[in-house]
Amino acid sequence: MATYPHFDAAFRAEFRELVLWRRDVRRFRTDPIPRERIDALLEVASHAPSVGLSQPWRFVHVESPERRRAVVESFTQANEEALAGYSGEKHAIYAGLKLAGLKEAPVHLAVFSDDGTHTGSGLGQQTMPETLHYSVVAAIQTLWLAARADGIGMGWVSILDPKKVTRALDVPAGWNLVAYLCLGLPAEEHIDPELERHHWEVRSDISDVVFTR
Repeated sequence: MATYPHFDAAFRAEFRELVLWRRDVRRFRTDPIPRERIDALLEVASHAPSVGLSQPWRFVHVESPERRRAVVESFTQANEEALAGYSGEKHAIYAGLKLAGLKEAPVHLAVFSDDGTHTGSGLGQQTMPETLHYSVVAAIQTLWLAARADGIGMGWVSILDPKKVTRALDVPAGWNLVAYLCLGLPAEEHIDPELERHHWEVRSDISDVVFTR
């Protein structure tokens, strides 16, 4: 029987610091990151919780210049369309935001959910099939924290067309894109979110999001 680990107050304080310093990084150095270093982080991420122990995450290293170019083109088009949907102050702020590090980041990871997986035998999915995707998100958050602890920044690019990206990556049918991630050494370090720093939004107070019934 395994001995239950003791996480003392110092560890808990450091863990809180890790969570606070986890940032959505858009500004990367171009220094290469060894593949084995990323794969070690993915091994940690694979221990995230998943519905029915389905483990539906599928991580795709995107290294082909042609495929990366297709992703950049999708982002550029989607970003222009998103900008056109804002006006006034929001339009001006949006236009000045850096929303992806696709061209600088040395590592691109596409993360899919294998919605046709037989692993887990469908346990827990009959009433909430979306829990497959939630499981993949749990793995992504685990990866994010593990990367930050290893000094690697990560950014989640959601401004793109998932169908176009999926076609460009030529993955098996039944895989659905959950996230496109950029990883690399951060060019800057900030504890405050970029969108807060550039006056797009402010963090909600905990009292505004916790309720009792």
